[in-house]
Amino acid sequence: MSPGAAPRLGRVTRILLVTGTDTGVGKTITTAALAVRATGSVAVVKPAQTGVGPDEPGDLDDVHRLSGLTKLHEGVRLRDPLAPTTAARREGVRLPPVVAHARAIDELARTNDTVLVEGAGGILVGLDAEGNNLADLAGHLTSPFGFVVVARAGLGTLNHAGLTVEALRSRGLPIDGLVIGSLPEQPDLAEECNLEDLPATTGVPVLGRIPAGAGSLSQEEFVAAAPGWFE
Repeated sequence: MSPGAAPRLGRVTRILLVTGTDTGVGKTITTAALAVRATGSVAVVKPAQTGVGPDEPGDLDDVHRLSGLTKLHEGVRLRDPLAPTTAARREGVRLPPVVAHARAIDELARTNDTVLVEGAGGILVGLDAEGNNLADLAGHLTSPFGFVVVARAGLGTLNHAGLTVEALRSRGLPIDGLVIGSLPEQPDLAEECNLEDLPATTGVPVLGRIPAGAGSLSQEEFVAAAPGWFE
């Protein structure tokens, strides 16, 4: 697949790497929605979860709560709400190398139809002691994969999404497209215009629009509605 190629969801890609233009843009809710939309057996991986204690619910708990999915694989859990490399350093934890995560994800891809991998923050956030990130992890995968970039709806998103797509393209990594992580029921002028401008700015399509408040839906409501949020 050529750099920047943008096939529609539901294609050959076995692994979907979900990254964001920033933290708090809706990656977890998007991951849960993609899990609902996928067919066949689905597994979800979170290589590094930060900002939660040992017994506190993390992102994968939200994925389970919304989608009902049970094949959930969390890597390292860190207490401080920081980048994994920073949180691990403060806690004195040695992070596994991204190649180890890639091997585990490839193994899951051999036994599942779809594997969703939710990153931490944006694409360049470090996941191991050497500072390797989700893009570096992808470079070690042997199974077919593609990136989904979750973006904000409002002002600033054209620049943030463009930079994220550019970072992926510069590494020759395939991009399936963008998802708006939280779109208000009544978008303002910038949010409306961005829906049209994002594909023109980034060169990849907007594949989905997650409505604001989707994370508050019941599992039944979420599962029923999620497929309709994607093109």
